[in-house]
Amino acid sequence: MRILVTGSAGHLGEALMRTLREGGQEAIGLDVLSSPYTDRIGSIVDRAFVAHAMRGVDAVLHAATLHKPHVATHPRQAFVDVNVTGTLNLLEEAVAAEVGAFVFTSTTSAFGDALAPAVDGPATWITEDVVPLPKNIYGLSKLAAEHLCELMHRLHRLPCLVLRTSRFFPEDDDVPERRDAHDDANLKLNELLYRRADIQDIVDAHLLAIARAPEIGFDRYVISATSPFTQDDLVALRTDPASVVARRVPGYVAQYTKRGWTMLDTVDRVYVNEKARGELGWRPRHDFAGSIERLARDEDFRSPLTHAIGAKGYHRTD
Repeated sequence: MRILVTGSAGHLGEALMRTLREGGQEAIGLDVLSSPYTDRIGSIVDRAFVAHAMRGVDAVLHAATLHKPHVATHPRQAFVDVNVTGTLNLLEEAVAAEVGAFVFTSTTSAFGDALAPAVDGPATWITEDVVPLPKNIYGLSKLAAEHLCELMHRLHRLPCLVLRTSRFFPEDDDVPERRDAHDDANLKLNELLYRRADIQDIVDAHLLAIARAPEIGFDRYVISATSPFTQDDLVALRTDPASVVARRVPGYVAQYTKRGWTMLDTVDRVYVNEKARGELGWRPRHDFAGSIERLARDEDFRSPLTHAIGAKGYHRTD
């Protein structure tokens, strides 16, 4: 199978390219930036470039995007150009090339204001049934691209799955108050409880999506680490998450105490991956409970792939 990976110089794109090539797959990397994993240098906004890159391709993993941090550095039009028009170019050329599977990397940011609970309400339980309310051009552009994927499936029967991934980047948190309140590793482990996934698990979900897309046709999936919480925990998570975590993952207390780490003061939402696990056969390996077990063995809770890729930063202007 010949697989086209867009955004091959980015975090996820490189992770996909590394994994595919190590597995003996023929993977073609496409990006506007040169990298060891980029074979075609150019923009997905350029329709002719996309058409040429799509020749002979059997499946597409579309990870190229402008990200949320780019909202501060890029005009709204750039998001429309890259995230919407670029996706449409890829979809239409995939149809023309009779590609067998198209996987679009979307984001839980598409939910936007739907993630925010009422002031005195319980944490929100986020499944694929929650109606998105994008709060910025990033979320809006990704949601528009999702709808394009659905349209191309309806019109042309292109097998197309949308993966709404939670945060997986290794960079420092973009909220100063959160950076100041917790050690970076401490914060990222806390987030595995409800809003983060390890990049190895994100990659695994994408590869399963390629295999399942022809059978499923079209659907959307929340891709985030398996949370230990249930809906019965949502009220307590707003005011006392430490007690909830101690009940659900008792071993965490000793490991946090040993490192001087602290739990969050509040949890406002929980991403639910049940549908992806059931329909894609996805088995994320880096959840909070498993990470605590790794810490107890003095192991790193992050995957080797996370370290192999490292931090890349966000704020390029090209």
